[in-house]
Amino acid sequence: MLHSKKQVKFIPYLFLFSLIFLGIPEGFSQEKLSKKEAKRQENKTKGSRYFIEGEKSLVLGDLEKAYFYFQKAREFSPEEPAISYKIAEVLVRNNQPEKALPFAEEATLADPDNKYYALMEAEIFTNLKQPLKAAEILDRLTSDTEKNQQYNLDLASIYLQAGEFDKALVVLDRAEDYYGVREPFTLQKQRIYLRKNNLPSALNEGQKLIEAFPGNPNYVLNQVEILYNNGKLDDALNLVEGEIAKYPNQPELRMAAYTLLKEKGQNELALENLISAFDNPDLDPEVKSKTFISILNELQTTQRDQLLDQLETKMLKLHSNDAKVLEAVGERRKKQGNMESAIEFYKRSIQADPKNPAILEQVILNSFGENANFQELETYTILGVDEFPEAPEFWFYDGVVKSAQKKDSSAVNSLKKSLELNSGKNPQLDQVAFGSLGNSLYNLGEKDSAYYYFDKALSLNPNDEQVLNNYAYFLSLEKKNLDKAKAMAEKVVKKFPTNSTYLDTYAWVLFQIGNYQEAQKYMHTAIENDPDPSGVVMEHYGDILYHVGKVSEAISWWKKVEGNPEASENLNKKIKEGKYYE
Repeated sequence: MLHSKKQVKFIPYLFLFSLIFLGIPEGFSQEKLSKKEAKRQENKTKGSRYFIEGEKSLVLGDLEKAYFYFQKAREFSPEEPAISYKIAEVLVRNNQPEKALPFAEEATLADPDNKYYALMEAEIFTNLKQPLKAAEILDRLTSDTEKNQQYNLDLASIYLQAGEFDKALVVLDRAEDYYGVREPFTLQKQRIYLRKNNLPSALNEGQKLIEAFPGNPNYVLNQVEILYNNGKLDDALNLVEGEIAKYPNQPELRMAAYTLLKEKGQNELALENLISAFDNPDLDPEVKSKTFISILNELQTTQRDQLLDQLETKMLKLHSNDAKVLEAVGERRKKQGNMESAIEFYKRSIQADPKNPAILEQVILNSFGENANFQELETYTILGVDEFPEAPEFWFYDGVVKSAQKKDSSAVNSLKKSLELNSGKNPQLDQVAFGSLGNSLYNLGEKDSAYYYFDKALSLNPNDEQVLNNYAYFLSLEKKNLDKAKAMAEKVVKKFPTNSTYLDTYAWVLFQIGNYQEAQKYMHTAIENDPDPSGVVMEHYGDILYHVGKVSEAISWWKKVEGNPEASENLNKKIKEGKYYE
């Protein structure tokens, strides 16, 4: 908007002279200054009040309110760098580095000696993928004063990420000059030299750590690894043996000597160091167990087995409750074919450390069987779902174990949770879970739902014999879809012609269809192939014999089931009246 020029009013020289000569009255001057000062103080107070409110909101995590209050504070104190810094901080925390940058730069410009302002600006440049600009700021902080040397490692990391290795070395040397030999600086320099293929300088850095911290095996082992990886086996061995001479009770050095001597073919000396290391209780049990497994995986010989016997005895004596040691011994038992003993060691390992899903799964899977103790097994499936609630496998195992104990309502919950977590990622898990869910739902009387899940299981695997058998049997009990039941049961029997369970199902389907002669043939085969037939099978055989006119034989088989918990409600009536009842 254009403004018109004001007309300048003429003041006589004499009047001006009198003002200059007499001066402005003292009271009038003080009054003008005090008003300005009062206004400034008022703005400062308001700005401070808004700033404090902004700080409160920032502490509470309310970034929107914090931003509002800091902006209000800025209106009253625009020259205050702390306000600009806080606005930048809010924007950074709200993932808006582009908007934050001008405020951070403004704060740094107003107070270049404030390291927090500089660090904020560097952080923003890092977020904006401009690492070298961040490096400029950190370089200024660390090179201009001795106060901020702790940021040299951050600066070196930025240079490393940007591929500026020489600059990184300069910064790390600066840090070392200030602090002396320190692990973070020296190891980083060593990595840089290795990346630059400057092995002598890398080894020199490693040697500095060994000399600065005598008796620390980690620095020796790091140097040994570099030497070994660069084909300097003899140098590595000389270093280790020299350190062992100074510190003979360090088992880590003994383990290094074992590896190097074995590499050189000096097996007798290697084993001496290995035994010495295993005799030392200070050697990490995990190191021992890994070495034990490594030897276990070697070619089996008498010497290997004797060595494993010796090492196993030492581990169990010193670390009898260590999870890794117990797991390693269990692995040996498994390789020896002694699964029962292996499971016992796995169980002890789980008691020591339940957060091992692989071993927990081994315990569960290898505890299923004809004589499975499902009550005990359930303690491990519950442990699985407690420790690994997002793992669908453990929910599935829990559902199967509960189903086996006729806890079908709980089984349904676990199986559905398994399916929810799996979400189709593992089709095989879905398939077996569908089948198990169908069984439990049928037991709960939810038959239509059971058939629905059986169909889903068969859509994923049409040849699952357990689903085919159970589905066919349940349909035969319901006298429903018998043609479908016959086709499923027949498919299973063709594949397993001597399995008494599957033969019984097929025979019972044939019985429900009315094909009694064929039913008798298959049930007879089922009895022949089962040295201890169930009460259900024997009663079914009697029912079939009755329908082919062999009443006396039928009664004889019915009598074999008397007192059996699997007998039907009408068994006694069948025997007493010599007549079939459903």
